[in-house]
Amino acid sequence: MLTQSRQARDLLSRISDLMSRSTRPASRPVPAPAPPPADALLNRSLEDSLSIPIRSAEGDPDCLQAQDRGQFLARQERWEDLSSAIREADQSRAAARCGLPLADLIAYGARADVVNATEHALAEQKDAGNRSLIRGLMAFEALRAEHRHDPYLTALVALAHIDIGWAWRSPGNAPAAPASSQRRCAAHFDRAAALLEPIAEDSKDSPFLKSAQCALFAGSTSGTLPVADAFGALIDLAPANHRHMRTLGTQMLPRCSGSYAALELEARRTAARTAQTWGAGGYTWVYFDAIAIDDQACARVDTRFFLDGLRDIVQANPSQEMINLLAAYCTVALRKGLGQNLQADVPRLKISEAASWLIRDHLNELHPLVWAHAEEGFDNSARIRSVSHFAARGHAGALQAIADQFRDEIENGQTVAFTEQGLEFSPA
Repeated sequence: MLTQSRQARDLLSRISDLMSRSTRPASRPVPAPAPPPADALLNRSLEDSLSIPIRSAEGDPDCLQAQDRGQFLARQERWEDLSSAIREADQSRAAARCGLPLADLIAYGARADVVNATEHALAEQKDAGNRSLIRGLMAFEALRAEHRHDPYLTALVALAHIDIGWAWRSPGNAPAAPASSQRRCAAHFDRAAALLEPIAEDSKDSPFLKSAQCALFAGSTSGTLPVADAFGALIDLAPANHRHMRTLGTQMLPRCSGSYAALELEARRTAARTAQTWGAGGYTWVYFDAIAIDDQACARVDTRFFLDGLRDIVQANPSQEMINLLAAYCTVALRKGLGQNLQADVPRLKISEAASWLIRDHLNELHPLVWAHAEEGFDNSARIRSVSHFAARGHAGALQAIADQFRDEIENGQTVAFTEQGLEFSPA
């Protein structure tokens, strides 16, 4: 533990410097030294200093295509075709380039109209009894009644209830009193549980159905062992899907269903069970979101194990989607908690330093939406009113974070170009 010593003062000094950098408006140029050509450098924008290809602000084309397919089939009420599409993607373990399962994406698109309509009504502060809050769900319930023996359509309706339960839980969306909003949230989770209970047996060999079962834990206070066992089975079914491991980590926090000891245990167990896919990366994935939102978890993490896992993740999946995710995590999401807990700041800073080799050695294109989501702490319940504005914010934040990694070069009047062959430096 650090005391009020030189080590502590040095650490606080580094934190202060990092915090001052992160609070600079993204639209300002990176500051330059006073001697000439300082005036020219001060007037340069980050776009002038950094040259990096920008991936479409709309997101991963595979994800968009899968979501659009699900939405189209739902709007056309082609329920059998929708069920077949989800089932085929689930059984084949098909995934988008970003790693997300196509079955999840198709199902997300299929329920998007229903969920978005309810979220919009909540955002407009509609009365809790307004029929617009339940009209879409009533139609979905009727759909399920007509196909009550189809586990995929049943899970689709249950997931819609879970999404809407999250919308009621979000303070910014709830028009009713907090207690009433919590009751409505709980009611949607209860209905989802009732829908999913009869298809529990069908979930044993299906990542899609099993993940729907696991999604229920977010609305309950189940014990540590049932949650850990359920997620362990899900991870065994889909070891390449890092989102399940990340969710396990947050569920193992004391604020949910676990403890810090359980979090450490499950991180090590997950690393062992996914070693063929991720090396030591399973440990990193379980702690990934947990240490970004919980200072005590961050203070307890095995930093060396985490960083070993980070390198193994890059080796297992060196795609630009992954590099953007990890770089945004290290430079944006993880640093948000700096300065609040000295014990947690030590591992935060150590892990954040990985941004240097991630950006310098592996980054060659920018994915604005990934960086924008990092700004929100990867909060899936965050409302995005304008994708273009959201992406623009991510773009600006990414340029600032990347510029900080090349501060010396930029202040010396160089431009930095990212290419598939590597970095290129040239005079401004």
